[in-house]
Amino acid sequence: MKRIFDFIVSFFMIGILSLIIFVTWILVYLKLGSPAIFKQQRPGLNGKVFYVYKFRTMTDERDEKGELLSDSKRLTSFGKFLRKLSLDELPQLWNVLKGDMSFVGPRPLLVEYLPLYNEKQARRHEVRPGITGWAQVNGRNAISWEQKFEYDVWYVENHSFWLDIKILFLTVKKVFVPEGINQSGHATMPIFKGSEKKDDTK
Repeated sequence: MKRIFDFIVSFFMIGILSLIIFVTWILVYLKLGSPAIFKQQRPGLNGKVFYVYKFRTMTDERDEKGELLSDSKRLTSFGKFLRKLSLDELPQLWNVLKGDMSFVGPRPLLVEYLPLYNEKQARRHEVRPGITGWAQVNGRNAISWEQKFEYDVWYVENHSFWLDIKILFLTVKKVFVPEGINQSGHATMPIFKGSEKKDDTK
């Protein structure tokens, strides 16, 4: 039922939002450069790697050594606007249509994080990753990694169709009352370096 819902809704949303997606693509291309949509490998269901698609929100500015500047320096006001309204997530409708992602589930993180999870945290891959999730409506990027993973695993253990509907409604609310977009002192979520107790399964 969840997969059928994801397929039907993503199919119609791509059609309904096609103009917004096209205009956003043009604006991102003009303001932030090419490619307007970037893809990056992320682990999905059972850790299977796929390409996730997003509108870029940062420039490619580099220092004199040719290295990328920090996220805070590359994240423009326009990029912040895209994130505030979650417009940068729109290309992920294609991921949902393909079946790589769901509308609701733990957010797909970086592939290099896979060996850093403890046994409990790794359970987040027992379901498809989502555009939004229980952690996103309970703090988003303003909470710690450990708390985020607690929310992810709670969702894995308690997910249902009606919980998904609740999360989707709360997500829409977050768009109009944005909060938790980033942690204090960080333009984006800080890098996950592993939990202190990697064998903690409680």
